[in-house]
Amino acid sequence: MGTEPVDFCREIESYLCQKNDGHLVRVTGPSFDLVSGWAALGIPLKVAFQGIDRYFERYYRKGPRRRPVRIDFCDADVLDVFDEWRRALGLPRRSPKGEGGPSDSPEGEGGESASSGSLPAHLQRVVLRLTSARAIGGLGEEFDALIDRAARELDAARAEARGVRGPARQALLERLTSLDAELVAEARRSLGPAAIAELEREAGDELSSFRTRMAPDAYLRVMAAAVDRLVRQRLRLPTIAFT
Repeated sequence: MGTEPVDFCREIESYLCQKNDGHLVRVTGPSFDLVSGWAALGIPLKVAFQGIDRYFERYYRKGPRRRPVRIDFCDADVLDVFDEWRRALGLPRRSPKGEGGPSDSPEGEGGESASSGSLPAHLQRVVLRLTSARAIGGLGEEFDALIDRAARELDAARAEARGVRGPARQALLERLTSLDAELVAEARRSLGPAAIAELEREAGDELSSFRTRMAPDAYLRVMAAAVDRLVRQRLRLPTIAFT
């Protein structure tokens, strides 16, 4: 798959056509400039697709569609999903629109939970997602002991979270981070080397536009975070850590 703006725009145009039930809306003129800007920011195609999906999901909730969607309408959602993807991986903040390329300023938020609301609400969502992941059969029996222990600790944490402050809160956050690391490690083991190698290739494709801009040690750290994110997606696992 090409990485030049014209190739990126062609892929976006094709995906938009599918979402519009085969109705072709050309990505040309100002729309081409907009989507080329996504490519210049380093937005991976799959991340752009997720942003487009998010717009369509909201559009469908409004009732029957009245007209084909133009790509311009998806811009805010694509940039929002890109911001979430970068936070999850610890990548730098993107530059303001029109400056081209990411800035060097730190994001300041290490994971997707950073903007997800209060700690009690986060813990409730984590418990529900863990329960759902086991219920749909995506997790093997090797997860049972870990999930049961995590559920107990999360329930206890929910009782503490509303009033916990200072060192006690920090200790709670460290426990959540440790549980999260255990969950991802077990998920990696359950998928096996072949699946992990496949996800590493996918993560490498996602990060291709950033690799030359990053120091080798930073790239390896972000690469590991990208693989962990894909592991979570494959097994529908939540992020237990809260930042």
